[in-house]
Amino acid sequence: MSSHAPANSAPADTPSGPFALNVDRIATGGSCLGTGPDGRTVFVPGAIPGEQLQVEVAKAHKRRLDARLLHVVDASPDRVEPPCRTHHDGCGGCDWLHINEARQSALRVEVVQDCLRRLAKLADVPVVAGAKLPATSYRTTVRAAVVDGRAGFRSRHSHDVVAVDECTISHPLVERLLAEGFFGDADEVTIRVGDRTGESMVVLSPKVDDAVVLPELNPGSPTIVVGVDELEQGKRPHLHETLEGIRLQISAGSFFQCRPDGAEALASAVSDVIAPFEGTLLDAYAGVGLFGALCGLGRSVLAVESNESAAADARWNLRMHGTVFAERFETWKPQPVGVAVADPARVGLQAAGVRTLVACEPAAIALVSCDPASLARDARLLTDAGYELTKVTVFDLFGHTSHVETVSSFLKH
Repeated sequence: MSSHAPANSAPADTPSGPFALNVDRIATGGSCLGTGPDGRTVFVPGAIPGEQLQVEVAKAHKRRLDARLLHVVDASPDRVEPPCRTHHDGCGGCDWLHINEARQSALRVEVVQDCLRRLAKLADVPVVAGAKLPATSYRTTVRAAVVDGRAGFRSRHSHDVVAVDECTISHPLVERLLAEGFFGDADEVTIRVGDRTGESMVVLSPKVDDAVVLPELNPGSPTIVVGVDELEQGKRPHLHETLEGIRLQISAGSFFQCRPDGAEALASAVSDVIAPFEGTLLDAYAGVGLFGALCGLGRSVLAVESNESAAADARWNLRMHGTVFAERFETWKPQPVGVAVADPARVGLQAAGVRTLVACEPAAIALVSCDPASLARDARLLTDAGYELTKVTVFDLFGHTSHVETVSSFLKH
């Protein structure tokens, strides 16, 4: 039998107790990085670059250590008291509540710059902060666990559920449903509201039972309550949201941005990318047709979306000037277009999506990304395919969290 340790085992010199650590940079995912006493990189959540900490090892890997913050020895001037009672009760939903809003914005820009430099080998691209958005009371869609009828979020240090009495980032209507609703025997709830319409919807998994009790939010528009079992059987309830004066239909099974002001900010940035160019707009990974509706006025729109619920919404939302293809973008037959916007899932376009997009030969591409690493990988692929990345705008759509949303401009050489 070999005497060698397994390849994934931690070195024997892993610190066995608390140790001092200086953190000097931020990582994708929100943790801060420093160098441990054995030379390995240490990842620490709950810190801010520039701080001196006392930490202990939570999990050891061959080339890195995941650490737990024990004490802040020398705090950053940007550290603040988290403004949420549920956070102090142990909720792990917002990982940047301890950082002031201005520094949060700056850190998101730094994360994007770092990913572009390391993963895409693009060091000179302008990366700028977008329009300032409120960091509280913004989130119009929330998913929560349900325990004994009460909604709650997962704890920071376990799978335990922390009941919600208040939520700093939730829209006030969402917060009321979270705090006051009784959801019966469900094990999960998704809450969605229309900020500008006052409409609301509750989706319960696996089903709705007679014990569900909800507060009255809008007497003129009762909350829609539906079970996942009903959605699987083909039921498709929907609510509406209004953006830039356009009323959009959003079904229970469709993705939509977490806040209408953020969706408008993204659409404005997309419009800036495509405005100098004429021709048909391709809306790839179109969802409910948000960008086709807000950025495609005066143009023909080709929208491609694989989710059946979202594609049905897109047909309604783009009924005046769009054609919707309910299929996977990667296998959709490319058509010539003037410009394009793509809003893929967290994994990004990847090679297959880039091939389809480039085959349409748009003069400009606005890429909406929700992960800096996938943005960097897509940027490298698009650059190699003959497009120049001219600008990345970073948005604070998810205030008090490390989530990063971007709109990037790619112009054909």
